[in-house]
Amino acid sequence: MTVSPLIWGITIVVILALLAFDYFFHIRKAHVPSLKEAAIWSSIYVGLAVVFGILVLVFGGAQMGSEYFAGYITEKALSVDNLFVFLIIMASFRVPREDQQKVLLFGIVFSLIARTGFIFLGAALINSFAWVFYIFGLILLLTAGNLLKPGDHGDDQANNFIIRVAKKLFHTTDKYDGDKLFTMVNGKRALTPMLLVMVAIGGTDILFALDSIPAIFGLTQNVFIVFTATAFSLMGLRQLYFLIDGLLDRLIYLSYGLAAILAFIGVKLILHALHENNLPFINDGEHVAVVEITTGLSLSVIIGTLIITVALSLLSPAGKAQTAINNARRHAVDYLDLDYTADANERERIYRALTAEEAQIVQMPLKYRNKAKDVDKIREQVAEAHRQHEAFLNR
Repeated sequence: MTVSPLIWGITIVVILALLAFDYFFHIRKAHVPSLKEAAIWSSIYVGLAVVFGILVLVFGGAQMGSEYFAGYITEKALSVDNLFVFLIIMASFRVPREDQQKVLLFGIVFSLIARTGFIFLGAALINSFAWVFYIFGLILLLTAGNLLKPGDHGDDQANNFIIRVAKKLFHTTDKYDGDKLFTMVNGKRALTPMLLVMVAIGGTDILFALDSIPAIFGLTQNVFIVFTATAFSLMGLRQLYFLIDGLLDRLIYLSYGLAAILAFIGVKLILHALHENNLPFINDGEHVAVVEITTGLSLSVIIGTLIITVALSLLSPAGKAQTAINNARRHAVDYLDLDYTADANERERIYRALTAEEAQIVQMPLKYRNKAKDVDKIREQVAEAHRQHEAFLNR
């Protein structure tokens, strides 16, 4: 189905209006969103995405509707995985919790711009060169393989090449000045960590787009569906961050589920490339008779894989232990370094979270507690947090 310029225009205006609303009514005044606020607005944005999908289903037909929902669910799952890296970056830069919303909104806007560029570039390549499907398929298979590799989840993302160059070429400071991007230090204009963290987020957004755009093109080549599914998957990501902050580490099998989904879509793309083949060194440039995977099957595999992945993660005793230990380590480190925030309630919030996580850890079997990486160091950090809290109360 061909989408008219009028529909394109209305859709873009709606998306821009949602971003403007998010900024002027939630972000402009720095604050830490409550769990209730994050839950309500996350639900609203998911609801809007579902309503839009129903409209596509009604006016565009079953094929177009199923392609939208398959793309939206896949992109949303990849976006949740991206939150792991956002969490690491903001922890590394010690972004004040009340200013994290602004950083996240910038990341969402930049991601939308970057992915829109990749979408139209990808569409142009696909229309001109059918062999691009081979490349997209291989990218997804390689990405799936990388997700299966053991190791830390993006620990060097905050110290990427752009940040190192910026620190060498420009006058920078390690101190925040509210949410300002520039400040004065010793009479000189300096870049604040707020600007640097936005650069780090923007750089990783470009890397994320290299994975996500081939994935959704593997489900549909309709540019309108690709754009809207990508855009709505990014809407509400800021609220989702605060809603599931602390539970991200609990999804210990998410990378395996995403690897399976990306590998599945990669195979689907390569099969489609063989079906459309015109490369002379493959079957003498003739189309190859292969089974093509339907959108309905793709949607079933994506939803089924995510349900199994999330269920196994949430029910796993190892996942529960890892979540509590990682969160205890994070809150202990945050408590020992509270000069990054101006929020007076932050000290008590972090300490309450730390003691709650300790109570969970004590009730867990010893075999899970001892599996944690650097467990002795974590115990030292927690003990030091308790000492500092005691000193704070007695001063």
